[in-house]
Formats: sequence, C-alpha cells, structure tokens
Amino acid sequence: MSERPAVEGLGYEQARDELTEVVRTLEAGGLGLDESVALWERGEALARRCEEQLAGARERVEKVLGEAEPG
Repeated sequence: MSERPAVEGLGYEQARDELTEVVRTLEAGGLGLDESVALWERGEALARRCEEQLAGARERVEKVLGEAEPG
C-alpha cells in the first residue's frame, strides 16, 4: 500500500474525497481493530482539514463582502 499524503497538505476536495472513502471502508467492515482505529484517526484528521478549509474560505468571503459594503 502506498504512503498517503499528509493531511495538512491536502486541499478541500482531496480531503473530502478521501474522507468519503474512509467512511465507505469503515462502513463495509472486515478490518482488524488496529486498522479500523488507524483509519478512524485518519478520518478525524481529514474532517478537521475540511473544516479548516471551509473556515478559511468563509473568512475570505466575509472579508470581500465587508470591503464591498459602503462605508
């Protein structure tokens, strides 16, 4: 199995897509406990990365909207 990229380096779409795959794999079952826990931890990190990316995008939009308001 190839090495997965660091979560911190993933863009939103990459993290979201991998998180979707993690959820599918966990739901399918058939993994050992250690593998399931490792996958769960990766999923948690991916979810946090998605939240960070969305928060950053939200801040940028709010900044643009704030600059566009008449002062």
